[in-house]
Amino acid sequence: MTASQSVPDLIAAAQAKAKTSEDIILAGQTSSNAQDLRTAQVALELAAVDAFTLFEARMQHHFKRGPFSRKLTAALKEAGRGDLAERIHIYYLAINVLKHGKGASYRELLETPTALVHVKPAKGATTQDVNAPSDLIDIGVPGFFDGLAESLLQAHAFLENR
Repeated sequence: MTASQSVPDLIAAAQAKAKTSEDIILAGQTSSNAQDLRTAQVALELAAVDAFTLFEARMQHHFKRGPFSRKLTAALKEAGRGDLAERIHIYYLAINVLKHGKGASYRELLETPTALVHVKPAKGATTQDVNAPSDLIDIGVPGFFDGLAESLLQAHAFLENR
């Protein structure tokens, strides 16, 4: 991925890469190769974090300062795009959990039932646990990455056209 690629191109590339991991995860649920399954899960988590982080970095110029996701969510709500604002917020929380483990984002996801992210109850995991993200949320469920990509593309179009 080069700096000259557009946000939609970068998201499409990430989505294609994620599809490979999702296919391995789906196939791995019926096989016994735990190492391949874990590798695919980590690759999917990294792709999700990278896609969201890249989106934030490329779109940050639309706001002066401060927390990008909060400002984006507020702008979407103000424009009557509450559904997209909610999806962006949920994906933001999920990405924070993948990046940081248990914390405020994880607690908010636990308190906010959603079909977008499968939240797992914590079993003593801490932010120092190597496998903490997978122990807290499951993004290997069908549709997670496609939903993330579609939401980011819609938010991109919103920001570019306002």
